Amino acid sequence: ATRMTRMLDEAPVLPLLVRSDGRIEAPDRLAAWFGLEKMPEFLSELSAEGQGIPAEEYEALFAAVRNAQKGGEPFHMALSPQGGDRSLVARGHLADPQISPGSAALIWLFDMTEVNATLRQLGEERDTARHAFAALSGLIEAAPMPMWHRGPDLKLMLVNQAYVTAVDGSSAEDVIAAGTELVEPVGGMTAMAIAAKARKDDAPVSRMVPATIYGQRQMLHVTDLPLGETGVAGYAVNVQELEDRSRQLEQFREAQRDLLDHLSAAVAQFDRNRALIFSNQPFLRLFDLKPIWLTDQPEFDRVLDRMRETGRLPEVRDFPAWRGERHSWFLAPDAAEENWQLSDGTHLRVIAQPTPDGGLLLLFEDRTEQVQLASARDTLLRARTATFDNLFESLAVFSPDGRLNIWNRRFGTVWGLDEEFLATHPRVDQLLSKMGLMLKRPAQVGAISEVIRAATLDRQETGGKIALADGRHFEFAGVPLPDGNALFTTLDITDSHAVEQALRDRNEALIEADSLKTRFLTNMSYEFRTPLTSISGFAEMLASGLAGPLTPQGEDYVKAILDSVERLTGQIENVLDLTQSEAGNLPLVKAPVSVFNMVKTLVTERQGALDKAGLSLDLRGSSIVGNVDGDERRLAQALGQVIDNAISFTPPGGQIQVQVDRHQGGVRVLVADNGPGMDAETLAEINRSRDISGIVPGTPQRKGLGIALARQLIEAHKGSFELASEAGQGTVVAIWLP
Repeated sequence: ATRMTRMLDEAPVLPLLVRSDGRIEAPDRLAAWFGLEKMPEFLSELSAEGQGIPAEEYEALFAAVRNAQKGGEPFHMALSPQGGDRSLVARGHLADPQISPGSAALIWLFDMTEVNATLRQLGEERDTARHAFAALSGLIEAAPMPMWHRGPDLKLMLVNQAYVTAVDGSSAEDVIAAGTELVEPVGGMTAMAIAAKARKDDAPVSRMVPATIYGQRQMLHVTDLPLGETGVAGYAVNVQELEDRSRQLEQFREAQRDLLDHLSAAVAQFDRNRALIFSNQPFLRLFDLKPIWLTDQPEFDRVLDRMRETGRLPEVRDFPAWRGERHSWFLAPDAAEENWQLSDGTHLRVIAQPTPDGGLLLLFEDRTEQVQLASARDTLLRARTATFDNLFESLAVFSPDGRLNIWNRRFGTVWGLDEEFLATHPRVDQLLSKMGLMLKRPAQVGAISEVIRAATLDRQETGGKIALADGRHFEFAGVPLPDGNALFTTLDITDSHAVEQALRDRNEALIEADSLKTRFLTNMSYEFRTPLTSISGFAEMLASGLAGPLTPQGEDYVKAILDSVERLTGQIENVLDLTQSEAGNLPLVKAPVSVFNMVKTLVTERQGALDKAGLSLDLRGSSIVGNVDGDERRLAQALGQVIDNAISFTPPGGQIQVQVDRHQGGVRVLVADNGPGMDAETLAEINRSRDISGIVPGTPQRKGLGIALARQLIEAHKGSFELASEAGQGTVVAIWLP
């Protein structure tokens, strides 16, 4: 009995005997299971406020006990005592009479606290696994990449929708039933054989294989994963886009390197291991490096060392430290920029650009020429400023918004503007309000405003003249500049204005004197005609014998008088014609004129003079040269003067050539002789003698009214008259008529 009692005390199950009157018998250890200090005497005391079993469970237990006592019905129920987390299981039945006569119920109580905790944990794990499996199944089903699972026999057991779509299947069941493989055999090995190898080696197998999916040939990255005894899983990633991008990237790199190779700037590229992987031709030339030396991809430090050996690095006191500082270029978040000045005067702009892969891109720009140009520009600007300030003109430059930008010292002096005011860069309207106070007529400030506006906005050059209140005169202009600004210049023309006024007055006096001279010569010519007419009439009467017969000597005298009168009359006619031509009053009666026939007539009329002078005249041309529109009498007068001039100054035995031809759409007449000619000074003086004021009577070598009149008559017909001569070589007169 002692041993049995001890065994019951150590057992994980405790008895509870309930007699028919409700009394209970149980070990004291059972009180702790119910959360009580000690076991009560009656069953009803097992349920109390805040301890024992809950009221609902007590009612169920009481009913089950009554049924067992009266009907012998066994029962099984769970109890949860209050005040703790203990779980009990009660198994009851009618007690054996030997244990307790009188219809007692025996209840065995099992402490299921640990078991229930384990069961709850297992349940939670089961639920978690179920949810995870459902999520994983949903994820696999929704995955954009084909995924599958092979059973122990390596046949397909599970495929996702992406797999079905890739193989153009109708459903997962049909694909599995047909055993449709995603990947075609490669190298004689099927997809099942690859899966078998993965399971045998117990290691994943990955490979790049082409496959036809979605109706297109694509490159897939296929992986088979062994899952022990459950089979082999697999998935395929479409890397066709990645392959295309890789090819595009490689093509871009090649194009980039070709572009860098054609740049004028030197370029060098280092990889993440700081090895030189690319350099263009300008880099080799700039740093005097041999291509063969770069074939083994030297490291960054070696490249700097070699650049130092060729003298293409700046001089530094501690080169190793300087070189070590340049290692930070690889790790810098942004590009670094430096300016290197080499010992030979070369200026380099260095840009160190870290690349995303941990490498470095170096660009070297030779800025020697730019630095020299900048220095020259600074010198030029200083020289321009000095020149600007020392110009006689006052200058100001206005920006497009109408503000004063640049000015010289004379600008402020002329317009009475202090430097402090100009330093504020005033607008045009502010300047004009002060400049207007300096003007003789303040309203003229509007003309200045319009000139500045036209130069800045309309980009047109305009100008004008103004007078200041102090008596000075200025000429101003606005000039648009290439940079969009406008230059306003003011030039003091006070002295030139006075000289101009004096010249204008003198010119008016000269015009009046010339008019007076013309009127005088005209009047004198008419006055000369009256006595000449009388002399000519009396001489003709004497020659006709009205006054009686003349002696031979008297006849010679009368003939000489008539010749002189005729010659003087011709000179007077020439003077009248010349004065009328100079005054623009020479009347011209134009009609078609055959130049050759006219010249032929002139030569025929002078045949007697030619014979008397012992000269020969050669006329060349024909009437086919055509006609000109002109006054035949005036043209004959001009050409006759030229031929007479040639006859007069050609010595006996000489020759005169007259040629008429077509030239430059008109008719040209050339009169040449082999007389003594003229020196350059005399020729220049004759060419200057275009009016009667330039004629000096009595001078030798073709000076007189004839040449001047002939020139005036030809030019009155819009023609040209040219005289060429050389001492000892004769003279040529070229006349051209339109």
